[in-house]
Amino acid sequence: MIPAMHVVQILPALTEGGVERGTVEFNRELVRRGLASTVISSGGRLVETLIRDGGRHVTLDVKSKNPLTVWTRAARLRRTLVELRPDIVHLRSRMPAWLFTFANRSQRLPFVTTVHGFNSVSAYSRIMTTGQRVICPSTAVATYIARHYATPQSSIRIIHRGIDPEPFDPARLDTAFMAAFRREFGLDGRFVVLGVGRITPLKGYDVLLRATSLARGRLPNIKTVIVGGAEPGREGTLEELRRLVRVLGLEEHAVFAGSRRQIAEIYACGNVLVSCNKAKPESFGRSMAEALAMNCPVIATRFGGALDIVREGEDGWLVPPDDAEALADRLVQASLTTFRGLRANALARFSLEQMVEKTLAVYREVVGEK
Repeated sequence: MIPAMHVVQILPALTEGGVERGTVEFNRELVRRGLASTVISSGGRLVETLIRDGGRHVTLDVKSKNPLTVWTRAARLRRTLVELRPDIVHLRSRMPAWLFTFANRSQRLPFVTTVHGFNSVSAYSRIMTTGQRVICPSTAVATYIARHYATPQSSIRIIHRGIDPEPFDPARLDTAFMAAFRREFGLDGRFVVLGVGRITPLKGYDVLLRATSLARGRLPNIKTVIVGGAEPGREGTLEELRRLVRVLGLEEHAVFAGSRRQIAEIYACGNVLVSCNKAKPESFGRSMAEALAMNCPVIATRFGGALDIVREGEDGWLVPPDDAEALADRLVQASLTTFRGLRANALARFSLEQMVEKTLAVYREVVGEK
């Protein structure tokens, strides 16, 4: 490792979501290895954790897409980077990547990008393929950028997101929280179906609710728990889902648990996790890998990152997009199936350690080319 390497990660905010949580975990692992770690974002509730873990946070508006302020914000970012003097910059979102491109014209700092999602094909999105190395969290994402942007294979590195085995450890659960959670939502004696992630139209929670309705005749003790908060400005999606619950008569079979921090305990309360994105797939599907690490099988839409995670019949099943009937059939099948070795297999394929070491290897490649 290059002595005293200073890594700067840039992303829009440190609020809620897989990218944000992954950034904070990666910060912690960098510090543990004796590297200097700084994250630049517009802030959020995860900043406290990042700083507690030994990282540094710089608050800048790298989130706004207002074209009238781009040059002012790029100039602020340039001054910040001059002060920080990083060895490498890791860009995790499009707007920060554009600002960095303008800010880096004179410094020419080494940088990598991570394509975290299947963004619409456009000149705006192309910026994420301009890194000296382009990290992709799944085979599907790597194929996507190669097809649409002709990104050379020599620049692409597939690095699956990693599971931290410490917080996701069945032997270290907060059993008092689990008991309270089960009481709060009436889960005792129920077949518990989990949907975990921010409430947006992309998550396909309406498909999950329709599948719950279709399955309840064969599985009368089914209880679907949707865990995640609605983003500011997206509250209407939550209200639409609540209305769908009423229309389908699912008041006793579906609940919304809101945003929760003790996700490992919630996975442990579930009998199966469902990831049912409809039009836009998960680039990886962090919740799927985490659930498997907690011995919770997974049913997922048959596209995107799920293809790298879910092994048909071994740790779950794959279903067609927007197919509530197929999902309902798999929910019933899950209630009749017992899987073995889920945690061991998940950690073997998706450990945090392998993710960190592969990313540091990419950094060494890029810095070595300087």
